[in-house]
Amino acid sequence: MKLATRLTILLIVITTVVALSVGWYAVNSSTHSAYDNLNQTVNAVVQSGLGTPDEALSDAINVDQKNNYDLTLDVVYPDGTVTQLISANTPLSLTPTLADVRGSLSSVVSVPDLPGFRVRSLDIGGGDYLLVAASTQSISRSSQQLILRVALAALLAALAMVVVARIFMRRDLVTMEGLIGFASDVAEGQTYETVPPNRGSRDVRELQRALATMVRTLQEKIEVESRHAESMQMFIGDASHELRTPLTVIKGYSELISNPDVSPEQLARAIERMRREIVRMEALVSDLLLLAEIRELPPKSDETVHLSEVVGASVGEFRDDHPSRTVVEEIEPGIQLNARRDLIERMMNNALGNIARHTPHGVPVRVSLGHVGEVVQLRVEDGGPGLPVYGQRAERFRRFDPSRSRESGGSGLGMSIMADLSGAMNGEMRTSQSSLGGLCLTFTFRVTV
Repeated sequence: MKLATRLTILLIVITTVVALSVGWYAVNSSTHSAYDNLNQTVNAVVQSGLGTPDEALSDAINVDQKNNYDLTLDVVYPDGTVTQLISANTPLSLTPTLADVRGSLSSVVSVPDLPGFRVRSLDIGGGDYLLVAASTQSISRSSQQLILRVALAALLAALAMVVVARIFMRRDLVTMEGLIGFASDVAEGQTYETVPPNRGSRDVRELQRALATMVRTLQEKIEVESRHAESMQMFIGDASHELRTPLTVIKGYSELISNPDVSPEQLARAIERMRREIVRMEALVSDLLLLAEIRELPPKSDETVHLSEVVGASVGEFRDDHPSRTVVEEIEPGIQLNARRDLIERMMNNALGNIARHTPHGVPVRVSLGHVGEVVQLRVEDGGPGLPVYGQRAERFRRFDPSRSRESGGSGLGMSIMADLSGAMNGEMRTSQSSLGGLCLTFTFRVTV
């Protein structure tokens, strides 16, 4: 059952119950008032003859005729016979008994023998009694009509309430139906950029915001899981791609050294080559694990790093390790960044390590750091041979220069690691030709401190 239908039924039930409760109270009050007036009329006739039994009958008749009361007056004799003196519009057709008379001497009552009447008796002397009876038929008829009117009014009030409520709640109901449909579509796996627009009341707006937050969180979790799955597939593909060659080399040389006819020189070369391949595999596995870790990093970091100090320390260590190189620092002090310190240090070590590994010992190096507009820019330049092609996105295991072979110690992951590290820190990496003649790595970061 739809929400609008449930709300409609609820409104009808509540309005009907309230209207009937109010109507019952009104009918009950009106009936009691009518009975009170009827009792007062009967008491007025009876009280006119109290205390004077000899004149009680004539006084009662005079009061009834003077006020034109619609009452029946019967005289009941000691032997039980009855004489009807005055007949009302609805006369007392049943014969009252002495027991009925004696039971109604003190007040106006309803007796089982005289249904539909309110009666009271008066002692008029000599053992005779005057019975004053008033019909309740008109009161019952009025009460029934009033009950029907109340029921009709309750029904009309319920319908009017539903119409008014639907008019005022139409936007809420339409929005709720849209949100329910949206939630159902999301549960079935459909993806939406935005939640249906909110045109309802405050409660509906809060529901819309809560649903939007829930869907956004759900989509983020799905994206994280997708990235994790993709990262695992890429890790497996990368590892199988690059580890196959050293494993093949190790397998071949292990078969060679198992040959009893191999010479000592061949055995030494084989063992040395196997050692180099094992070292290469260790470095490769370390790089692959780092790439997998980078891909799973959260988009933001709570750590504030003094970027100027970290870059300056890395450049100082590089200068100490390579005293033959000319190293120029152009570092603006006081620059901070929301990032992990170990990732920045690894990025700098990779950038400077590439220079040490792939350029001649005497070429100059320049590292600059500063604000460029609203971003922070880090540039690492060298005077080496550079790359044949600039501006391309670094790909895993792709070497820009064939001369940078496996024998130089590279796995083809260095540029990709630096690109992924910069991306993990809300930045990007570009390659271009340096004014020194070689490669220029430009890292750009959006400051979020």
